[in-house]
Amino acid sequence: MSSLIKIFHRKLFALIGMVGLTTIMSSTVNAIGQSPEEITARIAPVGNVCIAGEECEVAAAAVASSDGPRSGEAIYNQFCTACHSVGVAGAPKFGDAGAWAPRVAKGFDSLMSNAINGLNAMPPRGTCTTCSDEEIQGAIEYMTENSK
Repeated sequence: MSSLIKIFHRKLFALIGMVGLTTIMSSTVNAIGQSPEEITARIAPVGNVCIAGEECEVAAAAVASSDGPRSGEAIYNQFCTACHSVGVAGAPKFGDAGAWAPRVAKGFDSLMSNAINGLNAMPPRGTCTTCSDEEIQGAIEYMTENSK
């Protein structure tokens, strides 16, 4: 019986060795023919951590590539309509004067603060994390002007 166990162990270790060698060879073969730049690009991190209060390269690039502020209508149609068109989680519906009146009565600064900081189920800046304050203001003005 012990000779069967020895044979089994040899075959098992041979199999494990072959799997390990195959794994090493396959990863090495993938790099053959690639320049150092291509390898660097292939293994580069997928994202970056940006800490609040610090300048983030990605955010700066997004702002730099902008052609100026987008219109309130464009912001609404791209980001706000998902909730404000149907009233998700109590969001005032676009065009519903009754739903917007108490909010407008509190003043524009209150609307801006709620939009920028979030309120109830609405996250900060709604779903537009790249919107400037000016663009948020334009979206609020668009929604309130069309809900009178």
